[in-house]
Amino acid sequence: MCICHLPCRPVKPNIIGEQISSKMGAHYHCIICSATITRRTDMLGHVRRHVNKGETKSTYIAASAAKPPNEILKEADTDVQVCPNYSVPQKTDSYFNPKMKLNRQLIFCTLAALAKERKPLECLDAFGATGIMGLQWAKHLGNAVKVTINDLNENSVTLIQENCHLNKLKVVVDSKEKEESDDIPEEGEENFGNIKVTKMDANVLMHLRSFDFIHLDPFGTSVNYLDSAFRNIRNLGIVSVTSTDISSLYAKAQHVARRHYGCNIVRTEYYKELAARIVVAAVARAAARCNKGIEVLFAVALEHFVLVVVRVLRGPTSADETAKKIQYLIHCQWCEERIFQKDGNMVEENPYRQLPCNCHGSMPGKTAIELGPLWSSSLFNTGFLKRMLFESLHHGLDDIQALIKTLIFESECTPQSQFSVHAPSNLNKQEEYGVFIKTTDDTTTDNYIAQGKRRSNETTTNLAKRQKTDVNTEHPPFYYNVHRHSIKGMNMPKLKKFLCCLSQAGFRVSRTHFDPMGVRTDAPLMQFKSILLKYSTPTYTGGQSEGHVQPASEDTVADRVEMSVNDKAEASGCRRW
Repeated sequence: MCICHLPCRPVKPNIIGEQISSKMGAHYHCIICSATITRRTDMLGHVRRHVNKGETKSTYIAASAAKPPNEILKEADTDVQVCPNYSVPQKTDSYFNPKMKLNRQLIFCTLAALAKERKPLECLDAFGATGIMGLQWAKHLGNAVKVTINDLNENSVTLIQENCHLNKLKVVVDSKEKEESDDIPEEGEENFGNIKVTKMDANVLMHLRSFDFIHLDPFGTSVNYLDSAFRNIRNLGIVSVTSTDISSLYAKAQHVARRHYGCNIVRTEYYKELAARIVVAAVARAAARCNKGIEVLFAVALEHFVLVVVRVLRGPTSADETAKKIQYLIHCQWCEERIFQKDGNMVEENPYRQLPCNCHGSMPGKTAIELGPLWSSSLFNTGFLKRMLFESLHHGLDDIQALIKTLIFESECTPQSQFSVHAPSNLNKQEEYGVFIKTTDDTTTDNYIAQGKRRSNETTTNLAKRQKTDVNTEHPPFYYNVHRHSIKGMNMPKLKKFLCCLSQAGFRVSRTHFDPMGVRTDAPLMQFKSILLKYSTPTYTGGQSEGHVQPASEDTVADRVEMSVNDKAEASGCRRW
């Protein structure tokens, strides 16, 4: 170990009187990792740590010189080459998350259902990374889609091109290169379709070109790209947004939610649906700024992401109708009852009186708060979800079929139903589960010919009629968690039995994908608790000193329910059971 006097590190000059000393700072270099260290004692400790880890100069140089090979993974019959540490965003340029397989399959079914309406579709994966999503679109949908995969990172663009050749897909960078690739095709390439790979900022690309389908999946929030996405999206096109900033959406970082989405939220029992409505509200505001409206096809909030898919409707009238559906939510902090604030020109003295509970009258102080602004309309389109289910069966995507069925039940707000999937027989006008859907034929193809003219007045009228019929069957907003409202000392009924009891009482009811123990219903919280108590059985911990206690009869429990519901003064309003 030798001391070094070369100018390897910047040293501040020492001023002695009027002279500047030119003495260089002595330092040491590590023979293993070439680190620059000033003091000898620090150098000895640094080398000792290398020795304890079993690192020597030869092993270190060999490991640094040899680049680890890329791993090849397979998902949905699509091969993708990933870099080492592909699942850690901080250690790789091309991030690949295996847990997002469900997200990718949902988006694929969405695009496959849209391809039945018109073709070819110009699709954009704005943040390609490894390009797995765009590769699946091009490989399984073929000439029905024209895929563009974009990424700003140079290494990711190179990896996307290698993955295209790995799956025998042609890569098109520009028109000149397309002509060269057509003249000299590579060995083993098949004509599945062309994939255009671009390297630019996503906002710039979406401002320059028009698309029929845009998917946004940045690392974190998507609010910075919504304005560009709605600027050039074609009419009746689809925008899908994946947000992974669940810490802010799930009210763990409320200040971040206020900064990104301009929304005031707190942690509630229905926080996942609250997160989905926050993202839809941000998407709706971005569309309205571009004189466009939206129709929410579905919104999913799972453990690690929130996925929102909307259809774009051009025109200021659609934009105004969309803006009206963004409202504030009144949430009772005592009993967790909730209701969207009613519209009105007059300022209400106490808007919390709109809540069906009596907490504002029986409790002192402010018992409720305003959350939002949120999306107040439906989160699901039943007809489109059923078409997605048919596409998942057609392409053999077994992982998401249970989720799509749950979404269908949730959109219809029914506990269970029997249905089957049949292939559509009529191409012009097919009926799927009672919903008429117009598909592409020779007449509509002429209406979707290029130069930006992508729709006709007849299509607009049919879509407006379908929206009016869907409004009547909107599902009730939000849900109740059965465990959260359970009664202490009572055994709850089975969830299926409880759903049947609510349905027999005359309420709409269904399960929800947001919460495995959640119940979506239009019943007020007071009625929900009363029915839950009515069908619960008392729990006893064994013998007592007074002797064996006889269990209470059903009539006694029913009488107790009626007394607890009707006598609000003794029960202290909407106090938790």
